[in-house]
Amino acid sequence: MADFHGVFPYLVSPVDPDGRIRTEVLGKLCDDLIKSGVHGLTPLGSTGEFAYLNNAQRAAVVQATIEATRGRVPVVAGVVSTSTIDAVAQAKSYQRLGADGILAIVEAYFPLQDAQIESYFRAIADAVDIPVVIYTNPQFQRSDLTLDVIARLAAHPRIGYIKDASTNTGRLLSIMNRCGDAIRVFSASAHIPAAVMLIGGVGWMAGPACLIPRQSVELYNLCKAKRWDEALVLQRRLWRINEAFARYNLAACIKAGLAIQGYDAGDPVAPQAALTADERQAVEKVLQDLG
Repeated sequence: MADFHGVFPYLVSPVDPDGRIRTEVLGKLCDDLIKSGVHGLTPLGSTGEFAYLNNAQRAAVVQATIEATRGRVPVVAGVVSTSTIDAVAQAKSYQRLGADGILAIVEAYFPLQDAQIESYFRAIADAVDIPVVIYTNPQFQRSDLTLDVIARLAAHPRIGYIKDASTNTGRLLSIMNRCGDAIRVFSASAHIPAAVMLIGGVGWMAGPACLIPRQSVELYNLCKAKRWDEALVLQRRLWRINEAFARYNLAACIKAGLAIQGYDAGDPVAPQAALTADERQAVEKVLQDLG
């Protein structure tokens, strides 16, 4: 299985008002992030507004990311649906496009029981020959992954990673204790990445790294070197961007930040709203302070 580790920015999906994906903007962002030292790229995570795009738009985002990356770092593409059949079709199509891994996400309109949640993720992993990262974000999802389900899925030969956005760091330690080496844990921006690295995490998949890639890579390197005092000094500084994300709409915040940095990523997909002038100014201040 491929070794995924380090900083994987959750990419934005730059979309025109008419729904066209701005592939040239996405391509430039991917290239610049790779030059900044990130270890991989994740299109169609939460920052990528997967819930607001149709399948053609999602495929265009994944294809543009893979073409811009040119094999320099792994691309782990987000797969999400309320339907297992549709999720499996997405996963197969992204593997054909050249994705190196799948980030599997479940959307539920009606609540699901553990058996149905497990079968959804298992079907995706059965359908592809590339590693699968299972993703849970209980703040926004109706159906969470329980520790029992995670442990059973960890036995699948292609499910080797989990990205957990629960905000409960103790839960991450429970996953590590329960599953051992069978599954490796990526932090989300809802956690403190340095703290997750301290307890045994392998990196983080998160939106803030789109805006502060060099600083994120520096933090990862300090954690890997076990230079915890220095890592925590840097982590405290960088946490200000996480606080801004928690305060404002996620996609609006990152797209505004990217616009400030010269990327014409557009507004978040309606009915989401762009940041107000005051909110944008607050994000700009944080970015200036972080250099």
